[in-house]
Amino acid sequence: MAVNWNGEILAQTRFYWDFSLWPRLEGLTDEEFYWEPVENCWTVRRREDGRHAPDGAYPEPDPPPVTTIAWRLGHIVVDVLETRIDRHFGDGTANRDTIDWPSTADEARERLRVAYLTWSEYVGRLDDEDLARPVGSAEPSQWSTFPMVVLVLHLNRELIHHGAEIALLRDLYRADFG
Repeated sequence: MAVNWNGEILAQTRFYWDFSLWPRLEGLTDEEFYWEPVENCWTVRRREDGRHAPDGAYPEPDPPPVTTIAWRLGHIVVDVLETRIDRHFGDGTANRDTIDWPSTADEARERLRVAYLTWSEYVGRLDDEDLARPVGSAEPSQWSTFPMVVLVLHLNRELIHHGAEIALLRDLYRADFG
């Protein structure tokens, strides 16, 4: 029996999007978006140049700080989707340091919706040969020899993982302030 691997990968993401992530983002407010459940959270802040960017450090502290919904949703939008769309299907110039991160809940939701649909459209065009081809220089060196399908599956995990964290933060916010 032949398996449409690309179709299965996209069906997994679509199911998660339709029944878990997107419905859980409905009604997200700016107050909730920037809510810091503990001290010293990483979030998204306006920089001197006017751009919004995430808090961070390299190397990342161990354990890493708790992050806000703004940080996690921005990570999905910018790091997981928008930069990957640009690297693999665009001109390859976008990166976390040049993209203005979402600064409101509504902007984050809309950019996520557009990025998810765009990524899904491009991935849907890949055939088995494209999925088997190494990602090469479009990704950092530790990824360069992996086939595209490994990256696509990794991004599915990132979407699911961080989406679940956002849902939990929304539950905690609602419990504290609802």
